[in-house]
Order: sequence, then C-alpha cells, then structure tokens
Amino acid sequence: MNLFVANWKMNKTRGEAAAYAREFGAILGERDPGVEIVLAPPFTALDAARDPSGRWSIAGQNVSSEAAGAYTGEVSATMLAEAGCRYAIVGHSERRRLFGEDAAILARKLARVREAGLTPIYCLGETEAEREEGLTATTLVSQVETLARDPSDRPLVIAYEPVWAIGTGKAATIEDAGSVRIHLSELLSDRRDVRILYGGSVTPENCRPLLEEARVDGFLVGGASLKASTFAAVAGVLRR
Repeated sequence: MNLFVANWKMNKTRGEAAAYAREFGAILGERDPGVEIVLAPPFTALDAARDPSGRWSIAGQNVSSEAAGAYTGEVSATMLAEAGCRYAIVGHSERRRLFGEDAAILARKLARVREAGLTPIYCLGETEAEREEGLTATTLVSQVETLARDPSDRPLVIAYEPVWAIGTGKAATIEDAGSVRIHLSELLSDRRDVRILYGGSVTPENCRPLLEEARVDGFLVGGASLKASTFAAVAGVLRR
C-alpha cells in the first residue's frame, strides 16, 4: 500500500493542528482512503492531530537516541509510542545538517525506535555538492550502512530526500528518482518489508509522474502538507 507522510516541521499550534485534522477528515469522509496516511506534527500537537476514526496514523518528527534520563528537551521513543505514534522520522537532512546527527547517533535512534515498537521512517539523500561530484550512489551506500544493526525482518520505511530539492522548488527528475529507487531496492534486497518514499519539493503537479513512472511507494511531504487540501491532492484522496 502506498504511504503518504505529512511532515509539518516546526509549524502549527495545537489549535491549528486540530483544525487541520477536522478539515482533512472532512475531505476523506467516512471512507477508507485506500492508501496509508501519516501526519507528523510537532510534539505538542500529537494528540490534536490524531484521527478518532483511525483513518491516518501519527509520527514523531524526531526521537531521542537515549531511552530515558537527564536529557533536557528530548523526547523518547517510548513517550512517542505512549502518545499514540506508529512511526518516528529518523535522519532527516535538517537533523543531520543543523543538529550534527551522524551515523552513530542515528543508529542509536533506530534502536530506540525498534525497542518501543515503532516503525522508523529513515531519511537519506545526497547534497547538491555530492550530486555534482557524481557521489549520489556512494552517499546512499554510506547512509544505508547505518541500518546494519536494524532487524531486516521488521517493516521499514525509507525516505529518499535529495537535500538539494528540499524546500527549493527543484524536485528530482523521474529518471533520477527512479534510478535511486532501483539502487536502494538493491541495497535493501534482504528486507522483507520495505517501502521507498520520495521527498523534496513534492507538489500536486509533480507527484503523479513520480509515483507512477519512478515507481516510488509514496511521499514524505514538507511544505505541500501544510494545507489539508494540498496534501490530500498529493495523496490522491480528494473526493471527486
């Protein structure tokens, strides 16, 4: 089943999240959307963004690499699970770039996510400099190595987000996205249950070709997920 994840980043108060949930719920109506939908609100809005009817799941945008302890400001995987999350995003490029999260930290985060019974949405992707130097494949191999200790028999979501495309309006071409999907499928061939998403300037206009021709399993959506109707259009769940 295709998966569509709305990553709101540091946007929306509890009230705004609740209003979004009501609007998105009205778009879906009472029907099964036929795809899996996940909202990733800020921690403070996790409860406000939930759907009482269970038509979508909730994800944490980040998670601590530690299980518990004196780590002011951190949120543990167990806390996310208790708050109703099904997923946790790990390794987003903004966490890598702005907060210095390296492979060792990300591997610990993945372990904590698994211990709490959550499914990780593991982000990876090359920078513009790496792309220009022809290092996309090498970068992906290195980032996939972080999953070395992650159990291969557990469900996994990979989100390929070329860093140069995030928030820039420049999405990967169908050929680039399709090529990376094939490469990642080969690198993760030992996985029993893996879905490969694309993220990076996804819009209602470019999502269908990426989904159908690049054959990705869905999207991790940033800016286009902040309006319920726009995210619904990307996920293909707008009622006709």
